[in-house]
Amino acid sequence: MTLAETPNQTNSRNPFLHLKYEPALESLGNDYYDEVAAAEFPQHILRWRNDEVLPNLGLNPQTVTDEDFINAFGKFQERQPLLALRYHGYQFGEYNSGLGDGRGFLYGQVRGVDGELYDFGTKGSGRTPYSRGGDGMLTLKGGVREVLAAEALHSLGVRTSRCLTMIETGLSLWRGDEPSPTRSSVMVRMSRSHIRFGTFERSHYLRRPDLTQKLLDHVIEQYYRHLAAEPDKYALFYAELVKRVAELVAQWMAAGFCHAVLNTDNMSITGESFDYGPYAFIPTYDPYFTAAYFDYYRRYCYGHQPSICRLNLEMLQEPLKAIIDKADLDSGLAKFEEYYYAEYRSLMLKKLGFDELQVPEVDDLLELTIEFLQTSQVGYHHFFSEIARTFSINWRNDPAFVLHDSDIAPASGASTIFDNWCLLYHKILNNFAPEQIDIIAATLAVANPKTALLRPVIESIWEPIAQEDNWQPFYELVQKLQSRS
Repeated sequence: MTLAETPNQTNSRNPFLHLKYEPALESLGNDYYDEVAAAEFPQHILRWRNDEVLPNLGLNPQTVTDEDFINAFGKFQERQPLLALRYHGYQFGEYNSGLGDGRGFLYGQVRGVDGELYDFGTKGSGRTPYSRGGDGMLTLKGGVREVLAAEALHSLGVRTSRCLTMIETGLSLWRGDEPSPTRSSVMVRMSRSHIRFGTFERSHYLRRPDLTQKLLDHVIEQYYRHLAAEPDKYALFYAELVKRVAELVAQWMAAGFCHAVLNTDNMSITGESFDYGPYAFIPTYDPYFTAAYFDYYRRYCYGHQPSICRLNLEMLQEPLKAIIDKADLDSGLAKFEEYYYAEYRSLMLKKLGFDELQVPEVDDLLELTIEFLQTSQVGYHHFFSEIARTFSINWRNDPAFVLHDSDIAPASGASTIFDNWCLLYHKILNNFAPEQIDIIAATLAVANPKTALLRPVIESIWEPIAQEDNWQPFYELVQKLQSRS
């Protein structure tokens, strides 16, 4: 800002303040939210701006300044109302009616150039009526972890929210699970919707089927528009939500991702992944891998994710029964496993290099892959990236050539499972013409990036930030994730 400029003059040029915000959720009335004020912070340092998402907002990244991000999403200038959303939820199996946006709010809703409605939702922006004794803040490390999770999942083809920006705010926070005092941040998440399963559960708890009906009509109008004119639109909505959630959890499983906290308040009504707390990518294939240290009974472990998501869909039937016939709900839910396995099978085959595979040995190949990963405990992501790295047309000539240049291959004869896997992979390759082998190699490269967001990787980029305020490793890692390198 020059000496001749005033804040209002600067903001008049801020493209974020001139987006065409739509009061879609606001128009439902204050039964669903509370108007809140943003916290004021002593400092504003832009640490992350996601230029990849700006074109979908109709913005040219080169014309958006760092100060534009700070004024809009750190100082929250000239943006009202800010809405803390109300919801309930089943948390680790127990119903909690004391929930709601406790450290964030809906900043605004914008129509993308793709015609879809997007939410800007904050995290770490201060206390709300639902903070319940919390400070309403987000640690800087928590913000860094969510940026990384969203970009990693997006690059792997998972339907996910993304972080628009993250700003360090200059506060010192005390947390039991991080060395304290620790630094603070405010983050803005861009997602399809912040309406949760728990938003409907709250209406049911309040015995307000009218609120359920109003919300359901809104959800269909905004996020399932292709169903709006159908006479059985409510049943069709639930059936499609089941499909979206089944496919989403299949995407997590293929990506080796453990969300960690699959409470119903963390389930989006659009079937999109969001809200990344103590998540982790599995280092090896272990169905009981548990990402959250406080998940003592492994309720949300990696292997339980499909059944938990199905259970959450079943729990959602309770409020929806006021609108949708129970038989229609059950019919929709009955297809969950079919949708899940179709998506998981397709994604795992891609990780093995096959866009389409019409041979009788397909299921045997997938079973052998999982069996080898589980018994050998080789790195889950390393296994697939090594297939991509060492893949050769020579694998068609002799099964002994398969992965023989990789450090994951056991000594000859040491693993019957691995030997059988190599034999079957070799056999399947011989169903393809030589000119198709390049397509398999390309599929392997796309489906299996070299960089895996394992915990040691996150810690390796956090340490320079914490010790030296060195952000270069963070930016380099994000670039690798976005470029799938």
